[in-house]
Amino acid sequence: MKKYIDTGKKDTRSGFGAGLEELGKTNENVVALCADLIGSLKMDAFIANNPDRFFQIGIAEANMMGIAAGLTIGGKIPFTGTFANFSTGRVYDQIRQSIAYSGKNVKICASHAGITLGEDGATHQILEDIGLMKMLPGMVVINPCDYNQTKAATLAIADYNGPVYLRFGRPKVANFTPEDQTFEIGKALHLQEGNDVTIVATGHLVWEALVAAEALQGKGISAEVINIHTIKPLDNEAIINSVKKTGCIVTAEEHNYLGGLGESVSRVLAQYHPTPQEFIATQDTFGESGTPEQLMEKYGLNSDAIINAAQKVIKRK
Repeated sequence: MKKYIDTGKKDTRSGFGAGLEELGKTNENVVALCADLIGSLKMDAFIANNPDRFFQIGIAEANMMGIAAGLTIGGKIPFTGTFANFSTGRVYDQIRQSIAYSGKNVKICASHAGITLGEDGATHQILEDIGLMKMLPGMVVINPCDYNQTKAATLAIADYNGPVYLRFGRPKVANFTPEDQTFEIGKALHLQEGNDVTIVATGHLVWEALVAAEALQGKGISAEVINIHTIKPLDNEAIINSVKKTGCIVTAEEHNYLGGLGESVSRVLAQYHPTPQEFIATQDTFGESGTPEQLMEKYGLNSDAIINAAQKVIKRK
């Protein structure tokens, strides 16, 4: 069993900021737009080095999406930045009509996703955004797991021609993926081989899946762990090949079980290889105020919940 090491907890939004800063030096077509949340989106370094390539739109998110769409016509690669709730729910019509419909090369970068936003509460903790964005034709949906992977994803989407939704978070979480990694859109990462149960996870739940797998090994259960950083396009082959070996699967995400990664996996299984599945996700509910740790525990989004789900689904084989 491979041991993954947390090299020091970092917030994934800072990974985005680091990636954007690097793009500012290497890709002259990259421009950034923000809806009055520069500090929260960690855009400071990009702005300091490229003041003429930054546009402060203010609290006018719908206008930001329209401007971003327009900038692509001149060959620019706009990266928009605001909270995930305001990046999707507040501006869905503008994204659909001005960006997705015409396949504009806009990178919608969304911080503070999920319940780990914490104390800001339900009005800011969007748990529906993955579902909203993956239903838009042509929209790529990416949800990296740690600082290093978020930085790598930020660099990778600049080279992809088309609309992308990049989702990341506020809290400091384990940073365990390689610093020098190459991010491949649509390609799942096998973190650990196993024979008894498949655990596919995305975002903050990937580290929890690894913790769960280690605990399961102590119980004599061999868990395969797959990092699904790209929810659309989904790596169908990786999922199918794994469940053919293990015979059951647990999906884990910081999102509503309706419309998220779990549902995408269910579709693949129903079409190609029906398999018992358990869902780690919020159960059709809004969030509430609390610390990220308290909320992850209350809503069953941690390693303990994954362990219980794995033991349950194995019995369903």
